[in-house]
Amino acid sequence: MSNEQLSGRVIQFPGRGRRGQGLPPTTRFKRDAKLAAIPVAYAGRRAKGLGQRMIGKSPAEIDLDIQVRTAEHLVDVLGDLRGCAAKVGQMASVYRTAMPLVPLEFGELAGDALGRLQTSAPPMMPALVHQVLAENLGPGWREEFREFNERPAAAASLGQVHRAVWRDGRAVAVKVMYPGARKAVDSDLRLLRSLSGVIAVFMPGADVAAVIETVCGLVDDELDYHREAAHQQACADAFADDPQYVVPNVVAHTDEVLISDWVEGISVNRLISGGSPHERGRLGLLIFHFLEEAIHRAGVLYSDVHPGNFLVLPDGRLAVVDFGACEDYPQDMRSIVIELGEVVYNGTPAQLEEALRRHGFVRPEQDFDAEELLRIVTPFRDVLIQEDFRMSSEWLREQVDAIAVLRLSNVFRQMTLPPQLTAFARKVGTTIGTLSLLGTDGLGPAFLRWWPEVAESVRRFENSGRVHS
Repeated sequence: MSNEQLSGRVIQFPGRGRRGQGLPPTTRFKRDAKLAAIPVAYAGRRAKGLGQRMIGKSPAEIDLDIQVRTAEHLVDVLGDLRGCAAKVGQMASVYRTAMPLVPLEFGELAGDALGRLQTSAPPMMPALVHQVLAENLGPGWREEFREFNERPAAAASLGQVHRAVWRDGRAVAVKVMYPGARKAVDSDLRLLRSLSGVIAVFMPGADVAAVIETVCGLVDDELDYHREAAHQQACADAFADDPQYVVPNVVAHTDEVLISDWVEGISVNRLISGGSPHERGRLGLLIFHFLEEAIHRAGVLYSDVHPGNFLVLPDGRLAVVDFGACEDYPQDMRSIVIELGEVVYNGTPAQLEEALRRHGFVRPEQDFDAEELLRIVTPFRDVLIQEDFRMSSEWLREQVDAIAVLRLSNVFRQMTLPPQLTAFARKVGTTIGTLSLLGTDGLGPAFLRWWPEVAESVRRFENSGRVHS
């Protein structure tokens, strides 16, 4: 069966889940019940904590225990629900590095728990996997493979991956979408809104409602395997035989199955706590350069930059294995970044306001405090000036703390994000989070090599003598 034939099939799946088959619950009642248990349990832990304080247990110890137990509960529930729910947990696990309002040890403990959502979830039973493959590849689907491993090798937000050997002898990764995934995504937005208060415990200072809206949009994009395959193959062609990067070729794809070349490596997520500072820094720069190379070579904007999407191969190359959250690079994006870079470094508040209004970041009738925004962006601006600057969890916590203050000012309410730039903003945010987790240094010179126009703005700023103003 050819790839074109596979891609043309239209498949219908049942929407109701059966927990015994490893299928995520998709009915409103079941998903509501699971999510409703989270705030109830959280309130119970808070009440129990009051009693523990009365018998002399320290407030810090009690709060740490409550927060870590809640993180474990979120992992159990969100991982089981998958879809948007699991993706919110994944984002929270990256965001943990920026928690300015909780003890550092909690950020590490709860973050480790939430981080498991990037690499694990309850598996589908083999019979259900077989059903999906039969409906996508035909009743003789086993003839397409020389071998097929029934045990899943990895989990995704909306599916799971099996290792297999394709009919031509190559090792392949078979990504299978969970039946009922589309129905689950449709219901998640309403359900997750009710959990915003609990999720805020792990994302202090964040606009959790906006995060939930963004995540559901991201997951909805990931339901389109044809779109994902097109972006992945564009990058696979662009990075073929590259000495630093590996992007697996797409072998075949249907509505609910995506088959790619298999790559063997160690998840960058595992190296955050176990790798050496030098290795983590090297990986941070490799990830950054890949994002820019993907734009330059293939016109692909890779926007879901979390450590679970990258593998380190035995020879040191970086493999990129998930292209569900990709967009075509906006044609006017480069000119916008160059213009805003110039006004941030060398312009006046009035010029910054004018540029933001012209590009849709501030509505025409809206008042705007450009001086306050300049104060907030200064630490990020200075990253490009210091050649040896090292990004870190502590640095990012300080910036998120400042942004949390910004949320309480008029500036936050005065600004908006043009819809066409949502994916780019997601790329910037997740890149900063991941590179900070890795302790990346030398980002300034790396960035300016890709953006010579911004480098010229930085040079003129440095020559002006206002660097430390």
